[in-house]
Amino acid sequence: MSLASSAGRFRIAARLIAVAGLAALTAGCFQPMYAEHTDGTPALREKLMTVDLPPVDKPNASPEARIGVDIRNALAFKLYGTATGTAPIYKLVMKFQTSRSSLIIDPNTGLPTSENVGIDVQYNLVELASNKSVMTGTTFARTSYDIPGSYQRFARQRAFRDAEDRAAEQIAENIKTRLASYFSAGI
Repeated sequence: MSLASSAGRFRIAARLIAVAGLAALTAGCFQPMYAEHTDGTPALREKLMTVDLPPVDKPNASPEARIGVDIRNALAFKLYGTATGTAPIYKLVMKFQTSRSSLIIDPNTGLPTSENVGIDVQYNLVELASNKSVMTGTTFARTSYDIPGSYQRFARQRAFRDAEDRAAEQIAENIKTRLASYFSAGI
């Protein structure tokens, strides 16, 4: 065994020991977002349960009211799970606009064969005690759907409604993720 090869092995071993030492020092810094706290502070799940979701302000029996209910229900399930919310400390006010656009047009009939549904949401987290906004944000979702036949209007309506439901689910997931990051950052 030569002197150069033993020196090279020593450098590699020293580097591995240094990396293992740094990993051991930083191992205590990581804490999962949804973990229970041992120091008595409320966990993220309890913080999310303090958010009240008032109904979205849209005219009754309108297509937008149905989407608002879909977003609100999906968000409530993602925040509370199967439990109900606790005494609210915050309220989440949402406003949204919908859009619908044709992606592909059949050249023979002039009717669309694929369309896109869009939902753009502005939300505001308001602290109830002071009535002050503590967080605002925007999110969007775009989902496409195929129209099964140029003259199948009921299938087209069902596909459109399913695309709206998928977009509402995506909006709820986006807002829940943003709320979770806000609450885990330390209030």
